[in-house]
Amino acid sequence: MKSSRAVRTVALFEALKGAVALLVATGSLTLMHRDVYELALRLVQHAHLNPAARYPGIFLEAASHLQDSRILLLALGAAAYSLVRGIEAYGLFNARTWAELLAAASGAIYVPFELAELDRHPSWLGLGLLLANLAVVAIMVGALLHKRPIGRNAG
Repeated sequence: MKSSRAVRTVALFEALKGAVALLVATGSLTLMHRDVYELALRLVQHAHLNPAARYPGIFLEAASHLQDSRILLLALGAAAYSLVRGIEAYGLFNARTWAELLAAASGAIYVPFELAELDRHPSWLGLGLLLANLAVVAIMVGALLHKRPIGRNAG
């Protein structure tokens, strides 16, 4: 069935997002008990960026305020996000209605922010993200409607 294939594709996408978040979680833990500012400065220099320029400066400023407790919170947040995406992917692979609702809601929640960002700073990446989220929402709504067609009584 075409709808089932589309839902499984979304499930793979969600699993991939969860895997990336898990990598972020474990990678951020490697920054604990390290001089994050020094690492950031070396990264900026390695990329041949001017540390006094706007964006490298913002990056270095943020790195200077990164403490072990914040790194731990970042890692825990990324791990929780990874867990939610993994559970969602499992539910989508097994055609669970709750997972389709979660996927539709989690895709739809970003749409207003992406529209606002596109209005302020139009870009191909922003448009691509918006279209991807709209596609996920459309696929999930379609799957939900396929399970419970409009106008059919349950009893």
